[in-house]
Amino acid sequence: MNAEIIVFIAYFIVLFFVGLIFFFNGSNKNQKDYFLGGRSIGPWVTAMSAQASDMSAWLLMGLPGSILAFGFGQIWIGIGLALGTAANWIICAKRLRKFSVAAGDSITVPQYLTNRFASQKKTLQIICAVIFLIAFTVYVASAFVAGASVFTMLFTGISEQTAMLIYGAIIIGYTFLGGFKAVCWTDFFQGILMLIALLAVPIIVMATQSLDYSALSTVYQYTDASGAVVNCDFGSGLFSASWKDVVSGLGWGLGYFGMPHIIIRFMSIEKPSMVKKSSVVAIVWVVLSIGAACLMAYYARMMVAEELLTAGAQKTVFIVMARKLFPPAIAGILLAAIMAASVSTADSQLLVASSSFTSDIYQPLIRKNAGDKEVLWVGRIAVVIISVVAYFIASSKGSGAQAIMNMVENAWGIFGAAFGPVIILSLFWRRFNYTGACAGVVVGALVDIVWLFCFSSTGIYEIVPGFICGAVAAVVAALCSKAPSKAVTDIYDTAIQADFGE
Repeated sequence: MNAEIIVFIAYFIVLFFVGLIFFFNGSNKNQKDYFLGGRSIGPWVTAMSAQASDMSAWLLMGLPGSILAFGFGQIWIGIGLALGTAANWIICAKRLRKFSVAAGDSITVPQYLTNRFASQKKTLQIICAVIFLIAFTVYVASAFVAGASVFTMLFTGISEQTAMLIYGAIIIGYTFLGGFKAVCWTDFFQGILMLIALLAVPIIVMATQSLDYSALSTVYQYTDASGAVVNCDFGSGLFSASWKDVVSGLGWGLGYFGMPHIIIRFMSIEKPSMVKKSSVVAIVWVVLSIGAACLMAYYARMMVAEELLTAGAQKTVFIVMARKLFPPAIAGILLAAIMAASVSTADSQLLVASSSFTSDIYQPLIRKNAGDKEVLWVGRIAVVIISVVAYFIASSKGSGAQAIMNMVENAWGIFGAAFGPVIILSLFWRRFNYTGACAGVVVGALVDIVWLFCFSSTGIYEIVPGFICGAVAAVVAALCSKAPSKAVTDIYDTAIQADFGE
C-alpha cells in the first residue's frame, strides 16, 4: 500500500470520528440541533461550510475540465458563481438569519416560506419539501458516482458498486450520528483542504514548469459516448466568448439565492452580527478557489491537453496534474480534496433532504404530535433511506437511471428559478404575500423546465428566463391579490427592527 492510499484512507477515518464525537457529546437534543445546529454555528465555520457544501467535486473536476476542453468562455461560469456568492452573502444572509427567527423560528426553507406569511395552509411547504426531497436524492446519487470514480482510480481492484458502498457508509456514518454540527465542522476542514489543493497546483506550476504557450491555439478532438466528434478549441481570450456564454455564465450566480443547502447556513449562524465576518471569509474563499481552478485549467492546456483531450478525459485534469507535480503522500492529500468536495456537498444535501421530510412532511402531516426525540430519530432514519435510494439510482445501469442522473446538472437552475426570487422578495418587500410566493415558485420552476426542454438550443441557461419570469409572476400575483394581514407585516417589522442578540 503506497503513501497516496494511506493518506487517503486516514482522511476518511478522521471524518467518521467527527460524527462519533458529536453523537456522544449530547449536542443533538432535538430537531433544531440536528438540522440547524441549534443556531450556534460560529462565523468561520458558517462561511467555510456554506462554500464547501456549495462547491462539490465539480470545482476540481467539472469546471477545470470544461475550461481545459472548451476554453475561456467557460470561465464566465466561475465569474458568475463568484459574483452570485458575494451578492447572496451581502444581500440575503443577515436578513434571512433574522427573518427565519421572526417567522416562527423556522428551521427549514419550506417552513420559513410558510411561516413568513403566517399561513395555516401547508400547500407551499409540502410542494417545496417534495421538490427538495426528490432533487436532493438525485444530487446525492450523483455524488456517489463522483466518489466512486475517485475510489476506483486509487483502488484499481474494487468495483464501482463496492466503491459506492464505502463512500455511502462514510457519509451516512457521520451525518447520521453527528447531524448539522458534524456536517458543518467537517465541511470547515474540507473547505480548507479544497482551497489548499486548488492553490497548490498552479503555484507549483508557476515555480517549476516551463510552458509552451503555442499549445493554447491547438484544436484537439475526441469522440464522445454518442459517437459524435467534439472539437476542443481554447479560444483567444476571456472576451472572445460569445454573449450567450457570458449571459449563461453570469446566470449561474442567480442560483445562489434559492439554493437550500447554502442559505440554510445563513439561518444557522449564532448571531446576525457575525454575518459580516462570515461574508468576508466566504467571498475570499470562493474568489481564490475559482480563480485557482481556472488558472490550473489554463496551465493544464499547455501540459497535459493532448493526453487528456484526445481521450475525452478532461475531468481527470486535477488528478493527473496532482500526480504529475507532487510525490505520492502529497498527491494523496490533494486527491482527498476531491472527495472532500464531493462529500461536503453530499452530506449537506442529505441533511436538507432529511429535514424536508421530517419537518415539512412527517411532523405536519403524519405525526402532528411527534416529540423532539421521535422527530430526531425519524430524521436519522431518513438519512439512511435517502442514501439507500441514492445508491440504487447511482448504481443502476438502465437508461432511465442515466436520464435521472443527467437531470442533476439542471437542478441548480430549477432551485434558483423557483426559490431565488421568492426568497429575495420575502426579505425586502413588506407588501409581499403568500399568493405571490406560490406564484413565484410555480412559475419559476415551470419556465425553467419548459425552457430546458423546448429552448435549450438557444444556448441560454434556463435559470435566466426562469428567474425573471418567477420574479415577475411573484410581484404581479402579490399586487393582484389581497394585501398581507397585520400578522404578516408584524413578522416583517419584527425581523427588521429586532436585534436578535446582536
